[in-house]
Amino acid sequence: MNASPDWHSFPSSEALAEALAAKVADVLESGLAERGSATLAVSGGSTPARFFDELSKRQLDWKNVVVTLVDERFVPPTSDRSNERLVRERLLQNEARLARFLPLYSDAASPDEAAGLADTGLALLGPTLDAVVLGMGTDGHTASFFPDAANLDALLDTEQPRRVVAAHAPSAGEPRLTLTLPVLTGARFLALHIEGQEKKAVLEAALAPDGDKPVSAIFRHATRSVPVYWAG
Repeated sequence: MNASPDWHSFPSSEALAEALAAKVADVLESGLAERGSATLAVSGGSTPARFFDELSKRQLDWKNVVVTLVDERFVPPTSDRSNERLVRERLLQNEARLARFLPLYSDAASPDEAAGLADTGLALLGPTLDAVVLGMGTDGHTASFFPDAANLDALLDTEQPRRVVAAHAPSAGEPRLTLTLPVLTGARFLALHIEGQEKKAVLEAALAPDGDKPVSAIFRHATRSVPVYWAG
């Protein structure tokens, strides 16, 4: 693997959230200072909620920050399963209420059509995202790179020209829209946020020389060390 994990272990979810928020805020601040704008892609699920709360309070030039998603379910933002809804309720609050949000979901006829529209929108952000924070499931998936995705090879293609692709996997529950591997591994800052002993064990197995979980591809193709923020 080209990139080794850089473990950052914390005694609690709260301590992790504070540290990760501080780091991401620093990365965004650097982008703002260098280019006058910054981009952030975040993941959904229950794990990042505290991190969102902490990051939302950071003093930044949020009006020049664009927030998007690592992946999204093909459900409207009114759904309890919508990652967009989570981000709007927990991250785009407080100081971060001024940030611009770029959704992946749209009311398109199909997930593939929605992915095409999101791909066009994401292209406007430029070739490189400033910060990406990934999550991981106990099956070793990250983003919407599910082990049983019918198009997993396309999602993990290092030469994939698309920034956003629809993912279809029985275990996902519904069709998904996801950023592709080159977009994620090309970010200026890429971190993995996981919690609990079970996920730690899954990641350690994925990082073994013979590891073949979808998350393994992140570390295999990342161009720099990937920090793992973990609380037990």
